[in-house]
Amino acid sequence: MGDDNVIARLGSMKALLGIVAGAGASYGIYKLVAGRAGDGVKRRKSAKSVTIQPGSLMAKVSGFKVVSKSDNLDPSAETESSDIHSKSAASLEPRHLSMLLSLLQSSPNSEERRNVLVTLGNAAAFTVNQDLLREFGGLHIIAGFLSDPSSEIRVQTLNALNNLSMNIRNQEQLKIYIPSVMQLIEMSPVNSDLQLAALRLLTNLSVTDNHQHLMKNSITLLLSLLVVSNAVLQIQVLKVLVNLSSNPDLMDDIVQAQAPASLILLFDGCTSTSVLLRLLFFVGNLRAWRPSAQVAEALRTRQDSLYCVLLDNSSQVHRKLPLLLSHPDEEVKTQVARLLT
Repeated sequence: MGDDNVIARLGSMKALLGIVAGAGASYGIYKLVAGRAGDGVKRRKSAKSVTIQPGSLMAKVSGFKVVSKSDNLDPSAETESSDIHSKSAASLEPRHLSMLLSLLQSSPNSEERRNVLVTLGNAAAFTVNQDLLREFGGLHIIAGFLSDPSSEIRVQTLNALNNLSMNIRNQEQLKIYIPSVMQLIEMSPVNSDLQLAALRLLTNLSVTDNHQHLMKNSITLLLSLLVVSNAVLQIQVLKVLVNLSSNPDLMDDIVQAQAPASLILLFDGCTSTSVLLRLLFFVGNLRAWRPSAQVAEALRTRQDSLYCVLLDNSSQVHRKLPLLLSHPDEEVKTQVARLLT
């Protein structure tokens, strides 16, 4: 009788993987909501360092092999399993989430762990599940897989954390993983799913100024990525930079950061309109900062600083901006005119 109960429970946990595995992770569509208090669970250690991959931003090449996403789920489901199959992510019960977290920790199968993370990520799009997963210690359990050897598992981990970060109270726990997320961006191939998922998480964590200071040492990394990535990644990088540059307390760190001279090349009609608009917003935030004459003079001695590249009187941006007044997009022209006045 005891063995039958164990088998039935394992069948139930596997059945959970079929609930929303095909729905895809939800990004940025839910408002930041304050969660309920309560977190007496011991924190899991933050993710370990990952090996620099060939094709990373540091290696200056691309080409990341992603494991197959095919799902080989056990189709058998009895009694309780059949009931779980019929549930939506919004109607998962607390015990289901607890079972998924247990399976995530105990399963030796990489594909099974990936499927659990997909299911948890979709469940985390709902506020009630965001709170429950925090209370079960699930945030630290999930974040522990940021160092998983599988790139696909790391991507699904970031996707799940992204949805969980829609909750302000969850952000208080997730902030300790910002260095690990930054490291993933630096070590991963340019334009990879890993970089995109990591930047989406950072976008959520930088919406308020509560944890922005934890990203100030990575401004140069973000600026470097901005000039070598594709438009999709550039938009995500700029979302983070616009968030950070809206905080006056960070402005000194931002303008002193080392910046690639090629950044100026993005101020061009050939640049994607979505990228160009966010770049103009970023510059607008920077120009709201007014350094003292002494600070400005000190910054001019560092020709590779963001201040010299975009703000100083000698910057080529002053020659580039007027040319954008003939841009076909009206909003671009409006933002350029605002910067020129």
